[in-house]
Amino acid sequence: MVFKRLLGSLGVGGPTVDTVLDPGAVRPGGTLSGQVHLAGGDADFDVEHIGLELVARVEAEHEDGESEGVVAFERFTVGGGFRLAAGERRSVPFAVTLPWETPITELYGQPLGVVLGLRTELAVAGARDKGDLDPLTVTPLPVQEAVLEAFGQLGFGFRSADLEYGRIGGTGQVLPFYQEIEITPSSRYAHQVNEIEVTFLAGPAGMEVVLEADKRGGLFSEGHDALTRVSVGHHDVRDWNAEVDGWVRQLVEHRASYAQEGHYGDHHAVGGHRSGPGIGTAVAAGAAGLAVGVVGGMVAAEVVDEVGDFFEGDEED
Repeated sequence: MVFKRLLGSLGVGGPTVDTVLDPGAVRPGGTLSGQVHLAGGDADFDVEHIGLELVARVEAEHEDGESEGVVAFERFTVGGGFRLAAGERRSVPFAVTLPWETPITELYGQPLGVVLGLRTELAVAGARDKGDLDPLTVTPLPVQEAVLEAFGQLGFGFRSADLEYGRIGGTGQVLPFYQEIEITPSSRYAHQVNEIEVTFLAGPAGMEVVLEADKRGGLFSEGHDALTRVSVGHHDVRDWNAEVDGWVRQLVEHRASYAQEGHYGDHHAVGGHRSGPGIGTAVAAGAAGLAVGVVGGMVAAEVVDEVGDFFEGDEED
């Protein structure tokens, strides 16, 4: 999906910009490459800079409930400082590195419902315009895929995924939001938890995996949330089924309350940097597991609708 738009700030006769990404998905911490195609207008223009901006559809909780908005979480300058002649066509290649905490948008080729975009900005003659917006597909790092596959092999199922504005206290989170992948419990844990939320916080040296459980209440007790955090290396070779099952056991047996863990100790703060890609034992694409949970017309339709809303809302800015 490629969007072309005349520079509204310059009116009819201004240059146009069209960004085309190289085929294939990218991974967190990986390289995103493509070409920015420029077409000159009716006169010569000085191109001051060509910028790329990563944006995401993010949910925010506040006193009045929840709302959604578009958050820019990384910016790059990929060109500029030249004159674009009238009618001239020029292509500017680029290769930029995605942040390690970039959310994943699909698993085994199936969309998770998270919407990311790449917005192109062209600054010409003192005016700026968000001239092009393209959807961005991000696949898991091998270790992320291994963990999610282990959940699937253990009988857990995919429920939904979203992006939450804020930070997880006590972690090295960098971005102003985090991804939650919500999974349903296996039959073994169904009587103890309603759901488990998985968050990956990756960086160059490794990754933090944050697990949060919505624990069921008993006859004489209320339900509450429990939290556990573990660190893994990108090149770790483990029995991931046993590893993940151990994490879940620790989580459901943990009696500390949600507030005591300080999960949102500073809900709107931005933390310092953390860790990124590796592990040589990639899980086979299409294997049984969580992938089964995201196959279906309803999920796909919701994603398509959300993509449309994402771009339409952005053009109204």
